[in-house]
Amino acid sequence: MIDYQLIPPILGGAGLLCAFFIYMLVMRYPPGEDAITKIGDQIHLGAMVFMRREYTMLAMFAAAVLVAIYMSPLGTNTALAFLIGALCSATAGWLGMIAATKANVRTATAANTEGAATALAVAFYGGSVMGLCVASLGLIGLGSLYLYFGGDAHTAHAIHGFGMGGSVVALFSRVGGGIFTKSADVGADLVGKIEAGIPEDDPRNPGVIADNVGDNVGDVAGMGSDIFESYCGAMIASIAIAATFTASETQTAMMFLPLALSSIGLIASIIGIIIVRARSGSEPGQALRSGTIGAPVLFVIAAYFLIDGMGIERGVWFAVLSGAVGGILIGLITEYYTGGVPVKKIANSGETGPATVMITGLAVGMQSVVLPVLFISAIIFFSTQQAGLYGVGIAAVGMLSTVGITMAIDAYGPVADNAGGIAEMGGMGKETRDITDSLDELGNTTAAIGKGFAIGAAALAALAIIAAFVETVSINKPDFSLELSDPMVLVGLFIGGAIPFLIASITMTAVGDAAFEMIHEIRRQFREIPGLLEGTAEPDTARCVDIATTAALRRMLLPGAIAVVAPVVVGFTLGAESLGGMLGGGLLGCVLLALMMANAGGAWDNAKKYVEKGNLGGKGSDVHTAVVVGDTVGDPFKDTSGPSMNILINVMAIVSLVIAPLLSSS
Repeated sequence: MIDYQLIPPILGGAGLLCAFFIYMLVMRYPPGEDAITKIGDQIHLGAMVFMRREYTMLAMFAAAVLVAIYMSPLGTNTALAFLIGALCSATAGWLGMIAATKANVRTATAANTEGAATALAVAFYGGSVMGLCVASLGLIGLGSLYLYFGGDAHTAHAIHGFGMGGSVVALFSRVGGGIFTKSADVGADLVGKIEAGIPEDDPRNPGVIADNVGDNVGDVAGMGSDIFESYCGAMIASIAIAATFTASETQTAMMFLPLALSSIGLIASIIGIIIVRARSGSEPGQALRSGTIGAPVLFVIAAYFLIDGMGIERGVWFAVLSGAVGGILIGLITEYYTGGVPVKKIANSGETGPATVMITGLAVGMQSVVLPVLFISAIIFFSTQQAGLYGVGIAAVGMLSTVGITMAIDAYGPVADNAGGIAEMGGMGKETRDITDSLDELGNTTAAIGKGFAIGAAALAALAIIAAFVETVSINKPDFSLELSDPMVLVGLFIGGAIPFLIASITMTAVGDAAFEMIHEIRRQFREIPGLLEGTAEPDTARCVDIATTAALRRMLLPGAIAVVAPVVVGFTLGAESLGGMLGGGLLGCVLLALMMANAGGAWDNAKKYVEKGNLGGKGSDVHTAVVVGDTVGDPFKDTSGPSMNILINVMAIVSLVIAPLLSSS
C-alpha cells in the first residue's frame, strides 16, 4: 500500500507533466510569418534577459540569507527548506515566463488565421502552464519536505524556511517586475499617445517592446510568485498551528490535511482547465468563468469526503467552504469595481478634465475596500467559530487550493494583451485586432479578479502565519499574548502600520524615476532618428528594454531588504510582543492599501478603454486625454505598489515565524 505522505509530491509531479503536455500543445500552433515571429522573439528575448539578470541578483541576496539561517540556531534543516522554497518559486516563474512568451505570438497568429475560439484556447493554454507550475512545484517542494521530516511536530518548524524562501523570490519578482512593466508602460503611453499622437502598440514607438516584455515579467512571473507565496504560506501556517496541538492521531491528520486538500485542488484545477478548453467555442467570458467556478465547486465536494474519511471534525470542512466561497465573492466584488458602473462614472468625470478623473478614481478605490474587508472579516469569524485558529489557516488553504485554474485565468490576461500588441505592430488588420482586443478586454477583467483574489488570499494566509507565530512563541512563553493595553504591542502596531506606506512610496517613486528615464529616451529617439515617426526607420527597442531592466533591478533591493530585516530588528530589539503588534499593523495597512490601489488602478485603466471604444468622444478627444492621465497614475497603483503589499505582509509574517523559536527562548 502506498504511503499517503507520498501522494502530494507524486501529484505535483503529475501536474508538471500536464504543464509540459500543455506547453507542447501551445508549440504545435504556428508562430506566424517572419515579421510576426521577429516581434515575438524580441519580447521573449527581452523577458528572459530580465529574468536572468534579476535571478542573478536574487541569488546573491538569497545566498546571504541562507548563510545567516545556517549559522543561526535554526540550523541545517531550515536552511535546506529555505533553499528548496526559493528554487521552487523561481522555477515556477521561469517556466511560466517561457510558456507565456511563446503563446503570445501564436495567439495573435491564431486570431489572424483561425478566429477567436482558437486564439482563446492558445492564450489560455499559455496561462495554464504558469498555473499548473505554481501548484505542482508547491506540492513537490512542501510535500517532499514533509515526507523528509516525517510529518513530526518537533521537526515541522523547519518547513517554515520553505515559505521564507518562496517569499523572498516573490518580493523581488513582484517589485522588480512591477517597476519594469510600469516604467515602460508609462513612458510609452505618455510620449506615444499624448505627445506623438500615435496609437497604442504602434511599431514606431521605441517603448512598445519593453511594454510588452513588462506585461510578462510583472503579470506572469511576478503574479505567479505572489500566488505561490500565499499558496505555500497557507499550508505552512496550518501545519504549524496543528503542530502545537496535543499529540494524537487527529493532530497527525490535521498536520497533513493542508497538503491533502491542495492535492485534490490540483486535480480540480486540471479538470477546470479541461472544462474551459471544451467551452472555448462559446462566449470567452462564459468559458473562463465555467472553469473559475467549476473547479472550486468540485474541490469543495471532494474536500467534504476527504475530511470525513480522515476522521476530522466537520467544522473544518465548513472552514474550507468559507475560504473557497469567500475567494469567489471577493473576486466578483473586484470585477464590479473595475468593470461595472464605477468605470463609466470615472470616464464621465473626464468631461471636466484630469483632476476630476483622479478624484473619482480615488473615491472608487476607497469605496471598493469596504465589502472585501467585510467578507474577509466574515471568513475569519466563521472559520474560527468552526475550527479555532486552525480554521483561519485551513480557510486560506480552501481559498488557494484551486490556484492552478485561478493562476491560469490570471496569466491568460498578459498573453492576450501581448497578442494584441503583436497584432498592432505586425499590421495584421482591424479584424484580427478586434479579436485580440476582445480577448484583452476579458483579460483585464480576469486580471482584476485575480488581483482581488490574491489580496484576499494573502490576507488570510498572513493572518494564519501570524496565528502560527503566536502559537509558536507561546510554546516556551506560556504567558505570551498580544494585548492592546500593552505599550510594546502598540509600539509595534504603529511601526507595522507605517511600513506599507513606506514601501508604497518607495515603489511609486521607483516607477516615476524609471519612467522619467524612459520618457527621455523615447523622446530622444523620435528627435534624433530620421524617419522614425514617418515609419521609414527602426526604433532602438533594445535600449528601452535595458533602461527598464536596469532601473527595476537597481530599485527593487531596498523594499526587499526592509521586508526581511524589519521583523528581525523589531523582534530582537523590542521583543516578541512588539513584533506581534507590528505584524497586526502591517496586515491591516497592507490589505487596505492593496485593495484601494489595485481597484482604483483597474478602474482607471478600464475607464480609458471605455473611452477608446468611441464613447464620450473616443480617441483624441479631451476626455481621452483626461482618462489617459488617470490610467498613467493607476498603472503603478495596480501593477507595482498594490501587489507589493500582498507580498510585504507575507514576507514579514513568515520571517517572524521562522525566528519565533529564537524569540521564545530569549
